[in-house]
This record gives sequence, structure tokens and C-alpha cells, in this order.
Amino acid sequence: MIFIELKRKKKEKMKKLLIPIMSLLLLACNGENKQPSTIEDAINEELVCVQRVDTLGLIILYPQFSKVDLACGTMPKKTDKDVILVAEAAYTGELLKEFKHTNIAGDHVSDGVRYRGYKCKRNTGAFIYYNGTWKFCHENYSAEMDIAAANGGAAFGQEMIIHKGKMVPIKRKDANTNQFRALCEIGGKLCVAESKTVIPFSHFKQSLMEAGATEALYLDMGRGWNHAWYRNRGEVVELHPKTHNYCTNWITFYQ
Repeated sequence: MIFIELKRKKKEKMKKLLIPIMSLLLLACNGENKQPSTIEDAINEELVCVQRVDTLGLIILYPQFSKVDLACGTMPKKTDKDVILVAEAAYTGELLKEFKHTNIAGDHVSDGVRYRGYKCKRNTGAFIYYNGTWKFCHENYSAEMDIAAANGGAAFGQEMIIHKGKMVPIKRKDANTNQFRALCEIGGKLCVAESKTVIPFSHFKQSLMEAGATEALYLDMGRGWNHAWYRNRGEVVELHPKTHNYCTNWITFYQ
């Protein structure tokens, strides 16, 4: 009985010590104080700002974000601790030393301002974000971009792969091979998914469907364009090396 009582007191003491620590860690990652319901939950919970899941030949990154924007002109710096995930978004037209919004494929919204981009027939869909909510649009999304701009949000166009749980017609051939990447909604969560290896486009689409993607919008890839990074427990993890400075725009997640 004495041993049991000592064990109980030790457990209570550990709770008092660990709960404030876990709360601070949650605050650092999520931007708000969300205390676990039990100390066991706190110990078992993986406190990361970007959760990485490797499945079905995919790398899926789930950022725990408070804001999304389209950074243009300059890639967000790794020293900016508020940034937790960055990836190239819309296509870039020409390899220019200087930045111009007109060198981005399609109209786009950055920090609440709509800019004119060059016309791109491949852009069959768009990602829209404002007031803490997002949506994926398939065709006829200009009005939604205006709403995003009016509400200080972000938006860009790209090739729509999956919309409302179904594959949509796309100009890219199924036999095309690459290491592909897409902005997705899986299980109601916004995420970035890319293939682990070079695969046919048809395999990438099928893997996204099997992973449960209800929305998927292509993200620019290829050598140098695939350079991206995310923050894992405070450390920066790079996805593919940076090989040039021609990239023009990045979907950026902030904690």
C-alpha cells in the first residue's frame, strides 16, 4: 500500500512538471495554448509544426498553419521562424534575372493584391485562401480571386488534377514521367503531397486518389523548380536542392 501511494504521488508530481512544458511547446508550434486533456496524451502527441506522412509512394506534408499566402519575387527565408512550409506554386514563363508579376502563369493574389499574369491554358483550376478558409476552384475562378483580394487573401492558378473527389481532364499526358507535387485536401486538411520517386503521371494521380485526396492542384516541379523546405521540430528540412534563381512564386504556410 505504501509503495502504491508513493507511486501515485510521483505520477502527480510528474503531471505538474510536464503539463506547463507541453503547453509551451504547443504554443510554439500552433500559435495558441492548447493543453492536452491528459499527461499521457501530451507525452504521446508528436509536437511538430509540419507532420510528414510517407505512404503509397508519396510524401505528404500537413502544416499546422494559421495563415497561407503566395509569396512573389523572393523566396521566404529559412531564418523567418514564422514560416513552416514553402513550395513553388504557379508556373514561371521566362528565365529572367528580374522579377515581374507578368512572368507568373495566370492572374494571382498575393497579400491581398491581385496581379495580372500571362495567359496559361494549362491553368484549369485555382487555390483560393482568405479569412482563414480555403477552397479549390475548377474553371471560372476569376470572381473568387477578386474576393480573395478584397479580403486580404491569396490565390493562384494551376492544373487541376482532382476536384470534389474525382479526377478531372488534364492536358498533361498520363505517360509523362517526373517527380510530381500537388497542393491537396485530404481528410479535410490542407497539405502538400509529392511522389518519392520519378513515376508516370497516371501513377501519381492514382496514388493521390488512394490517399483520399478530394482536391489536388498541381505545383510547379522539375529541376530547381522542385526546391522546397519545411520546418520539423525547429529544424529546416529541404526537399530537393536549389539550382537556380528563376523561381517567381511560392505557396507559403505560416504557423
